[in-house]
Amino acid sequence: MSRTSYDRFLTVFSPEGRLYQVEYAFKAITGSGHTAIAVRGKDTAVVITQKKVPDKLLDASTITHLYSITPTIGCIMTGLVADAEAQVARARSEAAEFRYKYGYEITPDALARRIANLNQVYTQRAGMRPFGIAMIIIGLDLEYGPQCFKLDPAGYFVGFHATAAGQKQQEAMNHLEKKWKKLDNGNGAEDAGAAGKTLNRAQVIEVAIEAISTIHATDYKPGEIEIGIVSDSEDENIKTRGKWRVLPEDEVEQHLLAYAEKD
Repeated sequence: MSRTSYDRFLTVFSPEGRLYQVEYAFKAITGSGHTAIAVRGKDTAVVITQKKVPDKLLDASTITHLYSITPTIGCIMTGLVADAEAQVARARSEAAEFRYKYGYEITPDALARRIANLNQVYTQRAGMRPFGIAMIIIGLDLEYGPQCFKLDPAGYFVGFHATAAGQKQQEAMNHLEKKWKKLDNGNGAEDAGAAGKTLNRAQVIEVAIEAISTIHATDYKPGEIEIGIVSDSEDENIKTRGKWRVLPEDEVEQHLLAYAEKD
């Protein structure tokens, strides 16, 4: 029986124990042509990706990979846009139901676990297909501070200090690992958590910009990238402190200039 026979059905394992349809869902993420990067520090979590407008006649303000789920939790989606919209709608619904049932906002880890569980069901039942997307959730936890979780189509999720998804994911992860090792006077490799806590709001944004600029070897303009942030820092405006928001172009420009001057 050839490989093609085993990838015809989602629920059939190959003799090597592989689910080809789930593996193809991962390929849909890397084939999307976008790279998403997330970094969290002492009091801030940030996500960044390229903003590509494929047609001059499109309204650029309607194109985004950043979505708000609750006032304090947002996410970045990499992969098939239609799948992303469906996943975000379900995440918002789950968060709203949690709020209604328990009387307080869902925490980032509880939301990540719930969505990952739903993803896993889509790998196990016939008549469904996995979502071709990687979802990175960032948000503020009242107990643990800024949080960052990455979910994949197989239903696996895990917390990160910094992570990447999509095209050039491995190059981005290697870059972030090298960067992390240098933190905390070179002790970043021994205690990644303590190293992350040395990064303030401006430094977290700078690490994210540096990572995406380095792996694509491009000096981005403000309209070519989008940045989502959740920050409890004193540097954040009191009105938006602790809330998810997408940075406007003028703010993105300030951070790009700060990064360029540092170089």
